[in-house]
Amino acid sequence: MAEKKIKILPESIANKIAAGEVVQRPESVVKELLENAIDAEAKNIDVIIKRAGKALIQVFDDGVGMSEEDVVLSIQKHATSKIFTYEDLEAIHTLGFRGEALSSIAAVSQLEIRTETRGDELGTLLRFDDSENIIKEKGSFPKGTSVSVKNLFFNIPARRNFLKTDATELKHIIDTFNKIALSHPGVHLRFFNDDEIIFDYPAGSLEERIQKIFADNMLDALIKVDEKTEYLSLSGYIGKPSMLKKSKGEQYLFLNNRYIISRQINHAVFTAFDNILEKGDYPFFILFIEIDPKKIDVNVHPSKLEVKFDDEKDIYNFVVAVIRKTLGTHDLVPAMIFTDAADETEKLRFNHFNKVDKNDFTDRPVFSDRKLSASKSITDSEIDLVFSAIPDNIITRPKDDKTELPFEKKVSREVFHEAPKESRTSESRDDSPFIIQLHNKYILSQIKSGLMIIDQHVAHERILYEKALRRFDANMPFSQQLLFPRKMEVDPGIYGIVKELEPYLVKLGFAIKFSSKNVITIEGVPEDVKAGAEEKILVELITEFLTNQREKKLEQRDNLAKSYSCKAAIKAGDKLSEREMRLLIDQLFATSMPYVCPHGRPILVKISLDEFDRRFGRTS
Repeated sequence: MAEKKIKILPESIANKIAAGEVVQRPESVVKELLENAIDAEAKNIDVIIKRAGKALIQVFDDGVGMSEEDVVLSIQKHATSKIFTYEDLEAIHTLGFRGEALSSIAAVSQLEIRTETRGDELGTLLRFDDSENIIKEKGSFPKGTSVSVKNLFFNIPARRNFLKTDATELKHIIDTFNKIALSHPGVHLRFFNDDEIIFDYPAGSLEERIQKIFADNMLDALIKVDEKTEYLSLSGYIGKPSMLKKSKGEQYLFLNNRYIISRQINHAVFTAFDNILEKGDYPFFILFIEIDPKKIDVNVHPSKLEVKFDDEKDIYNFVVAVIRKTLGTHDLVPAMIFTDAADETEKLRFNHFNKVDKNDFTDRPVFSDRKLSASKSITDSEIDLVFSAIPDNIITRPKDDKTELPFEKKVSREVFHEAPKESRTSESRDDSPFIIQLHNKYILSQIKSGLMIIDQHVAHERILYEKALRRFDANMPFSQQLLFPRKMEVDPGIYGIVKELEPYLVKLGFAIKFSSKNVITIEGVPEDVKAGAEEKILVELITEFLTNQREKKLEQRDNLAKSYSCKAAIKAGDKLSEREMRLLIDQLFATSMPYVCPHGRPILVKISLDEFDRRFGRTS
């Protein structure tokens, strides 16, 4: 008879193997103990760490405590007070429920528990001796529970050797501590590292907790999110676009007050930020999703960080819609400030902490000429006239040395010297805020708070991009027919891609005929295409499209809209009249996202008058 090769593992070894899924590093222990303390209705919790949790992790809470029987059961595998039936598993309201944490921790450390219920006069101390026998003692302890975890992984040297440096492990612990602190602002939390208090977060509101964890003025850099429905609610804060960073780590997502990691929800937030994000950018957010526990499954992995949704697509679309709506109700023009510090490499930088109020769009250029008001009487024909190039004199390149500079204009002496005082009031100046073109590249305009600077090329890009998307959706092509069609021979690659994109090109306003031997005839173009540049624009558009397709993997429709807007927009160096500049600004602020171009570059910034005063040393 063959020798039996399959054997049942001893329980002590099986427990150590199973513990690896729950206790991966000191941070895992801190997470599990904090969650148990919160589930125990604690109002005050202290966390004590020594040697980044390798020597000691101790968590004190003033929760309900445990009886002697309960504390003995608590360290058994799959022992829990959170669920009893399958129906309980289907509707989990607690942070813990699997009954694995304490048993897993006990398997890989020297565990000691002191606990006393609020109704008992004596509590229970439970620990293990060197032979792993349970020792119980009665005594008088503070109400609640204290769990001490010493010498983590002392009996699994290989696992202990895989731990990182103390600084790295401590960072992971602090990250988890702060995530739990954010999700439970009503609990007073303190954190001690090597006998030194590091964090002290009094119980309070979410806003107060954010200020404690991040900065006193952090709320000025954030935009509030709040949307509640019977099925699903989304609340919290998102960072302004000026807070975008090139690294992950500041995305805090909570599902029913449990910190989770969800690539789908993160992607929904990124999608809502639309073209604000450049490749590699990550927005800051602290978001809370509230949903019926029956509609989700948090029992995917022992760490309980992953989650499955019943209606993943609906939740994804809800998050996208709410974040987009929130961004749309705030003026997100980035503010710039001058820096004084000698070690600053940038003397002019973004001010993240410039508070903006919901639906307040008053800090934008306002022109007194009512005929130029976009909401009143600007017609599509006027707009097309300004930015089309049919009349050669609409937008012209500056001539060599004959460009009239803004401050060279001859002004009558009486304007500044001989006009009566009553005609030189601040009111008359405010009625006609200045607007100038700087080096035929930037538009400078007066706003309520100071000065706004607009990049004319990317501003027009944004206008044309949204115009292109509307044309794709409307499916009502309008082409400006050429008096003399332009015939051009292109290489087979360009010919093939133009033929493939013809349905979209027609919607944009191109009228194209295809001949043999790679010959294309342009019979009509969109009105934004400059006269004489028809062939050039089409070839550049296709070249840009192919580059985006290769490097950015853009969806075809979006790619074409971006490529068209980039190549058809006015360029840096194009001279604009005052009327053209004002129309450009009006049209920019009529778009859905006037802050960034379709590729993610900033369109405009503002500098406050207070900032100028500070820089020039004015005190009044």
